[in-house]
Amino acid sequence: MKAIYKKLLFLLLILPLSALSQSTLSGTVTDKASGQPLPGVNVVVEGSNNGVSTDFDGKYQLANLKVGETVVFSYVGYSSVSVKFTGQATENVSLQEDANQLQEVVVQVGYGTVKKKDATGAVAVIGTKDFNQGNNVTVENLLSGRIAGVTINAGGGAPGTGTTIRVRGGSSLYANNNPLIVIDGLPLDDRTNTGSTSYLGGINPADIESFSVLKDASATAIYGSRAANGVILITTKRGSKKLSVDYNFQYGSGHKISNVNVFGANDFRELIQTYQPGFLPRLGTHDTNWQDEIYRRTDFVDNNVSLRGNLFGVIPGRLTIGNTYQEGLRLTNDYTRNTVSTSLNPSFLNDHLKFRVNATFTNEQSRFADAVEGTALLFDPTQPVYDAQSPFGGFFEYYGLVGNLPVPTALAPRNPVAQLMQTNDSGFNDRIYGNVETDYKFHFLPELRAVVNLGYDQQRGKRTRYVNGGNTVASSPSNGDLFYGTDETSERLLINRLFDGYLVYNKTFSKLSTEFQAGYSYQKFESKEYKTNNVNNPTYGGPVVDIKTPIVLLGLFGRANFNYDDKYLLTLSYRRDGTSRFSEDNRWGNFPAAAFAWKMNNQFFKDSKTLSDLKLRLGWGVTGVQDIGENNADDWLQVIQTGTAESQYYFGPTPYPLAVSQYYNPDIKWEETTTYNAGIDFGFFNRINGSVDVFYKLTQDMLIPAAIPDGSNFSNAGYQNIGDMSTKGVEVGINADIIKKENLNWNVNFTFTKFERRIEELALDNDIFIASEFGGTGATLGIHREGYTPNSFYVYKQLYDTAGDPIESAFADLNGDGIITDKDRYIAYNPDPDAVFGFASSLNVWNFDFSFNLRASLGNHVFNAVNATRSVYGYLNFNGFPSNIPTSVVDTNFSEYNQTETIFSDNYIEDGSFLRVDNITLGYTFKKFVSEGSSLRLSFGVQNAFLFTKYSGLDPEINNSGIDNTIYPRQRTFLFGANVKF
Repeated sequence: MKAIYKKLLFLLLILPLSALSQSTLSGTVTDKASGQPLPGVNVVVEGSNNGVSTDFDGKYQLANLKVGETVVFSYVGYSSVSVKFTGQATENVSLQEDANQLQEVVVQVGYGTVKKKDATGAVAVIGTKDFNQGNNVTVENLLSGRIAGVTINAGGGAPGTGTTIRVRGGSSLYANNNPLIVIDGLPLDDRTNTGSTSYLGGINPADIESFSVLKDASATAIYGSRAANGVILITTKRGSKKLSVDYNFQYGSGHKISNVNVFGANDFRELIQTYQPGFLPRLGTHDTNWQDEIYRRTDFVDNNVSLRGNLFGVIPGRLTIGNTYQEGLRLTNDYTRNTVSTSLNPSFLNDHLKFRVNATFTNEQSRFADAVEGTALLFDPTQPVYDAQSPFGGFFEYYGLVGNLPVPTALAPRNPVAQLMQTNDSGFNDRIYGNVETDYKFHFLPELRAVVNLGYDQQRGKRTRYVNGGNTVASSPSNGDLFYGTDETSERLLINRLFDGYLVYNKTFSKLSTEFQAGYSYQKFESKEYKTNNVNNPTYGGPVVDIKTPIVLLGLFGRANFNYDDKYLLTLSYRRDGTSRFSEDNRWGNFPAAAFAWKMNNQFFKDSKTLSDLKLRLGWGVTGVQDIGENNADDWLQVIQTGTAESQYYFGPTPYPLAVSQYYNPDIKWEETTTYNAGIDFGFFNRINGSVDVFYKLTQDMLIPAAIPDGSNFSNAGYQNIGDMSTKGVEVGINADIIKKENLNWNVNFTFTKFERRIEELALDNDIFIASEFGGTGATLGIHREGYTPNSFYVYKQLYDTAGDPIESAFADLNGDGIITDKDRYIAYNPDPDAVFGFASSLNVWNFDFSFNLRASLGNHVFNAVNATRSVYGYLNFNGFPSNIPTSVVDTNFSEYNQTETIFSDNYIEDGSFLRVDNITLGYTFKKFVSEGSSLRLSFGVQNAFLFTKYSGLDPEINNSGIDNTIYPRQRTFLFGANVKF
């Protein structure tokens, strides 16, 4: 008992001491280089949840500390500092920038890199932590809505489909408007090969480390010949010295969201009774929703495993194996991609000699599906999908008997389900691409480096379209008239070769840092295509081989960077490019650029506790366009072709083929775009960063396939340098860490883009009319006119009654001649948006993460061609067969079918503004899943979650023409994912 009392007494004596050993630590955390306070620094007791963050003045106060505990100070971009608590009341800490972490703010700028804070041009960069979540099958979807000035539109929901990418709206009318895509220093060929769905489809998004987007000419001019539409530099993931394994699995289940509203079977019978009673005996007894029948529930599966580590203990390397399978909504439509990619980045001679080796093999396989939406809209809803008595594979079809032989009825619509199921349109594309880059820093002059980059990209694709022959498939006529039951095959080989060599010299003189660069570039594109068509046809003439003229690009380039006192930055660049597309007199183009930046924060606000960055940028540059397609590579050269067997001339009994010249124009030359850019980069509290840019682009000598006076050449149209076009706009991008603590982080990203395109000049003030692909032969809807936006809608002005309803066949006589003719059309609206927005949010709370991203477009207009061509009662009789129509007909009560004025009425132009929630994802991470450093993250999400719009059609986000003449619907997909790291 005495021993117990002694122990209790001892505890009572040490309790005050233990209480005294718990105390509070306070102080200030600053940047070691500048001495400025750092807000938002995490101050945490190691191995516990006890932690705080520094305030705006860099101050902190951490309570409940025990002697002997370790306090860790950590901040993004800085090396962590650990301090042992020994009872001190104050501890001021200085953090030093971590060179390794600073790689996150290094951007590619073409043949080199620069720290983001030293960039003089309009450059944006995003890395893996900023990528969009969801089922991103193609790489461009990773950055959709994340960068101001960059718009990405898939134009529909086909699996693996390519997207339309525009940087600042593009710069041309008819020449290539795609940005130049460069992956690990290899500029890609942007031709989509046979058997593939997209020229970017062969790139596995799991391989991507970062994107750098060069938007203004001061940044892009170093690429000269292809930089007028911006440059997107893709960097793939590198190897590492530490062994790691990353496995990512994702499954998705998708479904159609909505249909175009057409009449159901019962309502359709009533319409036929009223407007086409002669069709009543031809109606069926079923109730078929043909839009439901041509679509299905879909599956999506994505698997990727990546290994990183040291090969042979000395060569950092990476190996990634991926498989993606995506089903389309249309029956039979699917896409599969298998990829194997590797990278090695060893260095030797004390880092004087570095190699970067990248190689990727991709196999894409697709089952394509015809666009049968138009047929599904019109097909009689009272007829069944299947008919046991049908001789056409058991599918209902309109047919008659010629003798005892069933023959599809001429002009009748074909069963859209049968067309999908009885057509096998399959293709594949095998692709291998990569590069070897050698970077040597001279031992005798370490300021000088020599870089040589060799790149290679080869694609071999094949596509075969097979339809059962003659009398077994009624849809054969709508499948290219393949009556002979065999295939139509196309096989194509694309080869892209690259050689880049350049020298880089760096030297610092007191306060002046300089870098000089000069180099040479050679790139060659080759194409060869083989076609066979209907080999069982008695008139089959054998395969056709089409070898395109190789396209060669040569470039001499140089750049100089000057940085004085880390306040004044100047970049000068020049490129002289040559192309095989033009004659010797016009072959070479000159593309200079200059940019100046002033780090005002380092001059006036060095001691500011609030303003962490303020930089003014001014840029000017000239870039060029020469890409008018591979079929026009010889337009500068007169090419003589001999005629076919049907175009021969007889001298006596002997036939001689005629020699005919193709169109040629030896005077075509570079299309040039001059860009002016002014921007401000800003930052507050090292947590809010952003930029504002205003720009003006003027494109001159546009390459346009314009009409030619009769008798002046060997064609009625061809490429000529005609006209000017301007683009002006403003961009805003903001990234903010709203909350940044050890177990609570909230980051948001906001982008805003507004641009306006105007055609400044066309030859002889002549308009250029754009074929509408509906409304009859030669019908046009879009127009290019001086003073207006390209692709503006050229329409008739609808007249309305006192109730606001449109009056059928009543249009304004705008020219006052008393009759309605094509001269009464006017320009009303255009597809370009007034403004585009992007917003993304990422929230991490303990082990939970929640993210979403959305996009908005305001002021874009859509011409609803679905209603314009079908929403009339007269369409109930289509080519002599009962045909369904949209329910929107009750809004107009129009009856006349195929009236040109009605079809091209401004009544069908709608506001296409929308807000789309692209993805919502919730995840939870199990840390130390198997061992120290391992983790398991489970996630759930939805792709294409919501769409808010007043547009009456399926989807206002369509292609650049702004014409909705049926679209492949985007599906909504529910996702489950698992990511395991070791």
